[in-house]
Amino acid sequence: MTSPALRHVLTHLITPLLMCLGMGLAYMGAFVTPEPHHLPVAVVGSGPEVKVFAQTVKDAAGDRLDVRTVATRTGAVDLLKSRDITGAYVPSGKAPRLLVASAASDMDATAAEKVSTPLAAKEGAPLKVTDVAAPVADDPTGQGLFFLLIALSIGSYASVAALGAAGSALPMRVRALLALGVSVVVSGIGALLAGPVFRLAHHDLAGLWGMAWLYSAGIVFIGVGLHTFLKRWTTLTMMVLFVMLNFTSSGGLFRPELQNGFFGTLHAFWNGAGFVEGIRGLLYFGGDGLGRTVGTLAAWLLAGLALTAVAAACERARASAPALAVPGPVAAQRAVVLAEHEAEEEIEETVGV
Repeated sequence: MTSPALRHVLTHLITPLLMCLGMGLAYMGAFVTPEPHHLPVAVVGSGPEVKVFAQTVKDAAGDRLDVRTVATRTGAVDLLKSRDITGAYVPSGKAPRLLVASAASDMDATAAEKVSTPLAAKEGAPLKVTDVAAPVADDPTGQGLFFLLIALSIGSYASVAALGAAGSALPMRVRALLALGVSVVVSGIGALLAGPVFRLAHHDLAGLWGMAWLYSAGIVFIGVGLHTFLKRWTTLTMMVLFVMLNFTSSGGLFRPELQNGFFGTLHAFWNGAGFVEGIRGLLYFGGDGLGRTVGTLAAWLLAGLALTAVAAACERARASAPALAVPGPVAAQRAVVLAEHEAEEEIEETVGV
């Protein structure tokens, strides 16, 4: 017979093993083999020769590239700054050139350069690369925003674990106020790191803080609502939602054009992608696409508020349900023991942080 203590340990080992499996599948599936899938690029120029050249490139690349022609260099720069293309090749027998906007994605710019280098070699000249929207010198690869996303995410979902462990006996309205306060503090820390500490943001720091708050508040309220129903499984669920699926689809390392269809699809509506792409647009592209990304973050926050409201209603219904005839002191003692047991298990599950 298995002892209760051993069963208790084996039950709690399920969570870290599932975390191991989930993290491996998510990170290796998203990052190990980046390959272009319909990478949007342009060939700059007009006339039949340019159109034939573009079609030749498209035929050779197949599904790896989506090739269009742009009449002028100015038009190509506009498309780069609106993030409609990742690279624009300017053919020339003397000095072929590639235009990129590495602030949109350093990896996409590198992929465009890798694709364009053989084209320049066929023209008999070395490729020259011009970056029309480079990240700040303090964040040369532009990936600092991805690591900011990680910090905000961990601060947010770890706070959910703390609220579940230490605050489960509090009324939902109190936990909701604490969630609001936590999200303000977490986003403030993020703004501090992005501004004065590491200087990822040289301007629009208030806008960055606002988007960080939307992002953090959405996670915290979703977690507070879920805890009513999932208890100690909340941390694992939060890791699936806001680490495994979130970091991998955010576009912070590889944008969807370099990933498989699953993560590329998530990028269109997941909150991490909304934050990363929104901050990129704010800091480097004149606010391009800001309305859509803020809308994504707001939708996640509204979902969190709705889930919290449903959880509050369920808790009120449970509290008003007829109780068994148990003497008051005994019932109170049982409630305390149960709360301590749930808190212990919740704290044990925070190893995922």
